[in-house]
Amino acid sequence: MLDDAGTVVVEGRRPTPKGGEAVVRELAEFAQELAPYDTLGVGVPGLVTREGVLRAAPNLIGATEVLVGPLLAEMLGHPVAVDNDATCAILAEWQHGVARGYDDVLLVTLGTGIGGGLVMGGALQRGTNGFAGEIGHMVVQPDGPLCVCGRRGCWERFASGRGLQMLAGGRLGEEVVEAARAGDRESLVIVETFAHWVALGLVNLTNVLDPACIVLGGGLATAPDIFLPPIQREFTTLLYSSEHRPQPVLAFAQLGERAGAIGAALLARTRC
Repeated sequence: MLDDAGTVVVEGRRPTPKGGEAVVRELAEFAQELAPYDTLGVGVPGLVTREGVLRAAPNLIGATEVLVGPLLAEMLGHPVAVDNDATCAILAEWQHGVARGYDDVLLVTLGTGIGGGLVMGGALQRGTNGFAGEIGHMVVQPDGPLCVCGRRGCWERFASGRGLQMLAGGRLGEEVVEAARAGDRESLVIVETFAHWVALGLVNLTNVLDPACIVLGGGLATAPDIFLPPIQREFTTLLYSSEHRPQPVLAFAQLGERAGAIGAALLARTRC
């Protein structure tokens, strides 16, 4: 919950249940605990329509064609703004975080999967259906490993938290980070490989969008000292004509894992 100055005054965490309707019930119960409030915004992962319907969410088990917005509005008795969680996150970072002052911003969330949010020309972009930003499912290796979306070689198979774990032979990302900080050679090689895959996707997006700033968020944003230097090096190496163009600022999210929730609260103020 935010006050009028954009400061978080109440927060809480709950485990994510399985099934779309169970998620909606959990959200409704949590919202009732937060009452009273003037407006409510919700960020969820996956393909979210402009009407607040979650069409598909590969990383959210059993959540397809879920009427998140309409069901919550019915349960709570007032309008509810619903959008993709990465779209919410970029709204927060753009208005109150590291991307303040930029008109053209790309946000990439490196979590369980990869999500994206986009501001162009000083306006939040959602696309025709509201589905803009599903960047984790652009294919970077056609014959690569199977993705949860059903295709092969999606970017998030290599550059997400799960991707890091795959590259590390099953070790958790936190273990790799701590070992790399301690100078472990094998872990440092894994980080460099992971940075290559992250940078590859960022370069492809930069060639299409030409952003002034790229914000990296999600769970992996908790270790910018480990990840940012190699990502920056690989980005400069891979970028088309890097010596002849201004490069976008690469920065880790200032608001951290809170960005999505803060952005959802901000979303509610503009769309309810």
